[in-house]
Amino acid sequence: MSTFAILLGGDLVRTPRLDAALAQARVIAADSGIRHAATLGLMPELWIGDFDSVTAAEIAANAGIERDMHPPEKDSTDGELAAEAAIARGATRLIMVGAFGGDRADHAFLHMTAAIRLAERGLPVLLSSGFEEGAPLLPGEHGFDLPGGTLFSILAFSPLAGLSVSGAKWPLADVELAFGSSLTLSNEVRGDLRISLRQGRALLLARPEPSPASKG
Repeated sequence: MSTFAILLGGDLVRTPRLDAALAQARVIAADSGIRHAATLGLMPELWIGDFDSVTAAEIAANAGIERDMHPPEKDSTDGELAAEAAIARGATRLIMVGAFGGDRADHAFLHMTAAIRLAERGLPVLLSSGFEEGAPLLPGEHGFDLPGGTLFSILAFSPLAGLSVSGAKWPLADVELAFGSSLTLSNEVRGDLRISLRQGRALLLARPEPSPASKG
């Protein structure tokens, strides 16, 4: 499996769990995501985007990285361009780093929908900010290596049918979930978390690490 990390412009906290996920990954930075490279001790092989969110000093400091520049008026986000570049270079799995938070809520939302769309193309995707992780849920069986006590929610991006959850404080068995329902918010891992789905698309959103604010 060829894993590529896509560095995005959202929030990031470096954690041992994230370091382990990124081990052996090739790296592509999307626009301002280049700022995470130093934090993670990574060297991108490609820097892609319209470069409207970085300074001239940052461009100069990273002059040795191959750049793929696009005009600001385009039909894809910089993150989407980076994902397609990774696929063109042989990616069979993606880790979207810095996928949550940041200055643009619309971008964070699109990172989640892009991950689901990529999963529908057969590409496993992990979204991470270090302390928060996301994974697409499509029809089928899914298992997750999350520590006991991890808070998680299942966000439905369509009506769901045949949703079952085991290894959780509040298990579910073959339920239907209307789009917009809050039934699957704020659950807790209590063992080997497994989720199955018969129909629909959703995203597992989990916090395996305490947030920086909660660490005081």
